[in-house]
Amino acid sequence: MTGQDRIEQPRLEKLSRIIGRGINPYPHKFQRTHTSQEASGLFQKLLESDPSATLPGVKLAGRVTAIRFMGKAAFFDIRDGAGKMQVFFRRDSIGEEKYELLHDLDLGDFMGAAGQLFKTRSGETTLEASEFTILAKSLLPLPEKWHGLVDVEKRYRQRYLDLISNQEVKDLFMKRSQIIGAIRSFMNGRGFIEVETPVLQPTFGGALARPFTTHHHALDQKLYLRIALELYLKRLIIGGFDKVYEISRVFRNEGISTRHNPEFTMLESYEAYADYNDVMEMTETLVSSVAREVLGATEVTFGGEVIKLDPPWKRLHLRQSLIEKCGLDFMDYPDADSLRARMQQMGLQVDPLKDRGRLIDELLSTCVEPCLKQPTFLIDYPIEMSPLAKKHRQEQGLVERFEAFICGMEVANSFSELNDPTEQRERFAGQKQSENSRQIMLSKMGNIEPEIEQIDEDFITAMEHGMPPTGGLGIGIDRLIMLLTDRQSIREVILFPQLKTKND
Repeated sequence: MTGQDRIEQPRLEKLSRIIGRGINPYPHKFQRTHTSQEASGLFQKLLESDPSATLPGVKLAGRVTAIRFMGKAAFFDIRDGAGKMQVFFRRDSIGEEKYELLHDLDLGDFMGAAGQLFKTRSGETTLEASEFTILAKSLLPLPEKWHGLVDVEKRYRQRYLDLISNQEVKDLFMKRSQIIGAIRSFMNGRGFIEVETPVLQPTFGGALARPFTTHHHALDQKLYLRIALELYLKRLIIGGFDKVYEISRVFRNEGISTRHNPEFTMLESYEAYADYNDVMEMTETLVSSVAREVLGATEVTFGGEVIKLDPPWKRLHLRQSLIEKCGLDFMDYPDADSLRARMQQMGLQVDPLKDRGRLIDELLSTCVEPCLKQPTFLIDYPIEMSPLAKKHRQEQGLVERFEAFICGMEVANSFSELNDPTEQRERFAGQKQSENSRQIMLSKMGNIEPEIEQIDEDFITAMEHGMPPTGGLGIGIDRLIMLLTDRQSIREVILFPQLKTKND
């Protein structure tokens, strides 16, 4: 069906009549004087000093969301970005010709109106229009139930209709903006500077994930959409910035779920001379401060669970948590084969291609994470799971790393960052060998095309010039917003989530 076929004939006829009157239904500009909210607030203050006052010289603009004709009068509701205002038209005031033009307007059209504000008998603030202007003729109607669009697929695919139809959704994304603004304010207040790093990168790194690839024709070079912000931000610490952060999109060519979208927003920060203990304090303070600023409280509800965000958050050792929840100490199983065999004895179905780090991560996801309802730092991870983290200063085989969980969902990840370039090269080499073997095996099984990970030599070179002790942090902004707004799917908090293209 073509776009023209979808357009309702009556709307086309109305458009033709408007043009036939010599009116441009799509003018370049309209000079409004107030938003609906500003006009209403100003009028209310005026009434407090003079109950009989009107507010002349007001020009409002917005989308028509209700039309009621009553003989020689008409009431329209128009909605702008701030709210809604009722507009009253009297045929005697605007003239016969203009009044008849009102009949060629439909729900969904944009209009501007000028006049004075007054209160109706029912107490509703209303603009009595002395003139009006058609600003955009809508050729497609709003959803039949525009005030409550519920088709989930349509809401995500045509988010503009969702925003028109559901004020709650619009409020959610305004709150998202406020949350991100509050995060920026917090980080700036701590002396961090916001920076920007490349989205297109010659090598991919900073996380274990499959990248999106592209080709730069002028350079005749394969490039990758970044999977993390880490390696370039660390270059800036090496270059002499003590505190840096970036809030930006990262891309991972992997599965889609209620907690995963192929592109998502991350905050990553790096602070010289700090370790993961310092970052733990900053994380719990950041989240509770943002909640207090945006929501006015540090208690939130997520999925019926009351979550208390005030510091200090609980701290649990990963190893001890697995012993308590699974009855398994991963230190007793020094390689993947022995750990895999033990997991099979426990009745778990185990991927034969997973290495030791991935197997421990699976145990963590199965046995521990679902139990972490209140904000919790899970600390001290096996070295295989964290090739960019510094070895634990006391525990052999572990690194100084934490992940923060709320309601069973990971929201933050942090390391005492590895800053020994020789050890970093060895870790990268071991990771590359393990990952490449896995990818090649998967490819032979027909599951995936092998993407051979490269060692980022430029990053190693930067480290060889000296990198101070550093505490790093990554926070999944979308998941944090899910928690602060009680949304169970990441698609609810991303304006345009990834969807499979419809062929129609």
